[in-house]
Parts: sequence; structure tokens; C-alpha cells
Amino acid sequence: MRANTLRRGMNLWPPFLFAGIRVTRLSEDYRHVEVRLRQRRWNSNYVGTHFGGSLFAMTDPFWMLLLLRRLGPGHVVWDRAAEIEFVSPGRGDVFARFELTDETVEEVRAAAADGAKVLPWFETDVVSADGTIVARVRKQVYVRRKPEKVPAPAA
Repeated sequence: MRANTLRRGMNLWPPFLFAGIRVTRLSEDYRHVEVRLRQRRWNSNYVGTHFGGSLFAMTDPFWMLLLLRRLGPGHVVWDRAAEIEFVSPGRGDVFARFELTDETVEEVRAAAADGAKVLPWFETDVVSADGTIVARVRKQVYVRRKPEKVPAPAA
């Protein structure tokens, strides 16, 4: 699937659409993603700041998605664990960026080459328009190389 098609689909996906989350950029090579969360009445908490669940949701699928696309179909990739630290109140539009380097992809590929599971951690900051850190999110991704299928012996 082309990245632009996936980006448009994600923007129409109800959990993102109704939370005010928008994927503003997804590079064709799946190395880079940018996401924006607009503050609305329905995604604000009792004290008028961004609802923490929306802040987390805007970061949720991207490390797994980028790694899955970059490693290719020979690997199983799943989200395994996550942590979020709320640093300052989020008001107005907030943003998150994800950048998956070639070096990181090759490190994970090499670590999984023998079929062992690999559990790398990735970090993302959610920032306000002025660059203030609103939240720090850590995601752990499970990666394992799929076993090679051995053809059945001819009868």
C-alpha cells in the first residue's frame, strides 16, 4: 500500500478522526511520520487540557507500523508495552514526530536474524506549537523473524 493511501485511511479511521488526530505526513519510504492533535471540546479533560488518552493515541501505532514496513513481510512486528509521562499541560495543537533510521532498522534485523525475539524501545515527545514538551511516550515493539517455510517432500 502506498504511504499516502495509508495516511488518508488513518485520517478517516474513527479512533483518530473523532479524537482530532491527523497524520500530516507519512513518507513514502516509511521512515518519517508527523502527527497533529487539535484540541477540541470533546478531547479536552475536566481542567481544559488535552485528554491523556488522546495524547497517547496520537503516538500509538507508529513505531510498530514503521518498523513493520521497513523490515518487510519476513518479520512479525507487534506493540508489546508502552509508557507515557505527562510533562506539562497540553493546550492548543500538539505534535509528534517519528523518525526510523536505517541504522536502527539494520540493528533490529541483525538481532532477529537467528529467529530470536527482539524487544527494542522507541521514544517520542509530544510537543506544543512553541516546542514545549507535553508528554514523553515510550513504546516497546516485539520483533521476530518468521521461520522459513520448508516445502513438503514430493510424494
